[in-house]
Amino acid sequence: MKESWGKNRIDEVCSIARGGSPRPIKDYITNDPNGLNWIKIGDTDMGGKYIYSTKEKIKPEGLKKSRCVDENEFLLSNSMSFGRPYILKSNGCIHDGWLVLRDYQKYLNIDFFFYALSSEYVQRQFRMKAQGSIVNNLNTDRVASVTIPVPPLSEQQSIVETLDSLKSKVDRLQENFDKISQECDALKQAILRQVFE
Repeated sequence: MKESWGKNRIDEVCSIARGGSPRPIKDYITNDPNGLNWIKIGDTDMGGKYIYSTKEKIKPEGLKKSRCVDENEFLLSNSMSFGRPYILKSNGCIHDGWLVLRDYQKYLNIDFFFYALSSEYVQRQFRMKAQGSIVNNLNTDRVASVTIPVPPLSEQQSIVETLDSLKSKVDRLQENFDKISQECDALKQAILRQVFE
C-alpha cells in the first residue's frame, strides 16, 4: 500500500446492516415464482465473486422480518466461514448470517472493494475481531471498525485492471498445472498397471 493512500474504517465508506430471518423459516419458504429470492450461503460458489440466483424463495410477508438487498450490493458472511465477500447480481432477502455493505460508490470501485475485502490485510482483521466467542463470527460493529485502503477512484480502476490481468494469468497457470497433474497421475497408474498386470 502506498503511504499516500488513505485508510478508512469500513463504516466511513459504506453503510452496514445485518440480515434477519422470519421464523420458523419453513413457514415462509414458497414455490411461488412471485416469491422473494432467499439468499443463502449455499447459493455461492467457494471462491466465487458473484451471487446470481437462489435455490429458494420466501413469501412476501417474510420481508417484514428479513432485509431486502439489491444488485451490486455486497454480502459478507458473518458466521462460520465468516468474512467472505460476494457481489449480488440479483435482488432478494438475507437472513441473519449475512451482512450487507451498501452505499460505497462515492468512495470505492466495486471490483476494488471486492479485492480489498478479499485481501489478507482485511481478512486478518476479520479473524482478529471474530475471536473470543464460542463460534467465531462478525457483527456490524466488528466489521465497521476494520480499516481498508482507499486510493483515489482513478487509481482504484488501474489497480483493478492490474489485478484482473494477474488473476487471469494465475488461472491459466492453475489450469495448466491441473492438466499436468492429471497426466502425471494417469502415467503413474499406467506404469503400475504395466508392472503388476
